[in-house]
Amino acid sequence: NKFIRNVHILMYSSTMQVFPIINLLTDMTDEDWNRIIQTNLSSYFTVAEGDSSDGFQTFRKIINISSMWGTSGASCEVAYSASKSGINGFTKALAKELAPSNVQVNAIACGVIDTSMNDQLTSEERKALEEEIPAADMVLQKNRSDGMNIVHAPEYMTGQIIGVDGGFL
Repeated sequence: NKFIRNVHILMYSSTMQVFPIINLLTDMTDEDWNRIIQTNLSSYFTVAEGDSSDGFQTFRKIINISSMWGTSGASCEVAYSASKSGINGFTKALAKELAPSNVQVNAIACGVIDTSMNDQLTSEERKALEEEIPAADMVLQKNRSDGMNIVHAPEYMTGQIIGVDGGFL
């Protein structure tokens, strides 16, 4: 990762889901499971490992993007939920490792974002999902950056998983 030597904030997001999204664990293949874990969780380690030779000294803040399902779990999305829960644990543990170096590590646990990942939902399924969200709508992609104001968080805040989910959880 030599291309990020003078960056002070690292924000990392990686996500994928097997389609159909709503899938029982018993219907998943080993390949599906491994692909989700590799993309959604192992890639965070790869990014972190790529800069570990400098001890993260170039970074002051690391912001990982997670999901509300990593906090609560979602029926029929076990692999996705497990991978996002892993990001939350990764964030908390890395925060403890890097706090002595004055590097903040936090995560944003996003709620339902209106992306192509939800395109497979029927209009009835989408409406039912939106009715579960107290804010009554999915977050629009262009507005999800509102939750990224964590960049301006107090220097002492580290190891936190910040929910941006419209009150869903």
